[in-house]
Amino acid sequence: MVSIDLSGKVAVVTGGSRGLGLAISRGLAEAGAAVAIASRKLESCQAVAEEIVAAGGQASAHAFHAGRWADCDRLAAEVAERWGGAQILVNNVGKSPVAPSSLETSEELYDMVFAVNLKSVFRLSALFGEQMRAAGGGSIINISSTGTQRPDPSFAPYAAAKTGVHLYTETFAQELGPKVRVNTVMPGPFHTDATKAWSRSEGFTDYARRVLPLGRAGEPQEIVGAVLYLASDLAAFTTGACIKVDGGHSISKSGDSQPPS
Repeated sequence: MVSIDLSGKVAVVTGGSRGLGLAISRGLAEAGAAVAIASRKLESCQAVAEEIVAAGGQASAHAFHAGRWADCDRLAAEVAERWGGAQILVNNVGKSPVAPSSLETSEELYDMVFAVNLKSVFRLSALFGEQMRAAGGGSIINISSTGTQRPDPSFAPYAAAKTGVHLYTETFAQELGPKVRVNTVMPGPFHTDATKAWSRSEGFTDYARRVLPLGRAGEPQEIVGAVLYLASDLAAFTTGACIKVDGGHSISKSGDSQPPS
C-alpha cells in the first residue's frame, strides 16, 4: 500500500482552524507535516495547534486576515522565523455571504468577498512560491468551489472570486515551475459549521438524493485525500490541475442548477 509521508515538511493552511481547513490541518499533521495554522481568530488557531501537539505532531498558530496584504507579509515572515519557511501552502480561506439580489449587494460586501477569497491567494502564492523555488521545490494547493461552474445570482461575487483562484493556479503554475507545483481542489457541497444551516436541511437532503450521483454532501475529512496527494511526491507530474471533490455536483443528474439555500 502506498502511504503519504510528509515528515520534515512544513505546511501553511489558511482558514485552518475550522471547517475544511481544520480537516486539512489535521490530515497534514497526521501525515507528518508541521502545520502553521492561520486564521482571523488566534485563539481558535491555538486550540487546533495544541490539539495537534498533544497528539504528537508539530504546529503553530498565526492570527491572519486574508483580506489584508500586510497580514500576508507578516504570516510569511512568522513562518520563516518559526519554521524556516514552508514546502506546502494550502490557500483554503474563503467566505461566501449571500445577498438578496445583485442590486442589493453593497460595495462593502462586494469588496470584502473579493479581498477574502482572492487577495491572499495571490500574495501568499507569490511570497511562499518564491521561497519554495529558492529552497528547491514545494506545492501550493488552492481551494476553489463548484460555485465557479454552477453560479447563482445570490453569490455571484463569490463565484467570480473563486473563478479567479483557478486563473491564479494556472498563472503561478507557469511562473513557479518546474520546481513548485500549483494546483486546485474544487469542493462541492460539504457539511461544515458554516454550511450546516442548509447542508443538513430537508430541502438539501432531497436535492442531493435527486441530483448528486453520490446522493449526499461531503464530510470535511473527505477533502483531505486530494490535498495530501497534491502535497506529496505522488503528484510530482501534476501542476495547473483541478481535482473535483464534489460528489458529482459538477455532473448532476438533472436540470436543477443549485441546491436550495
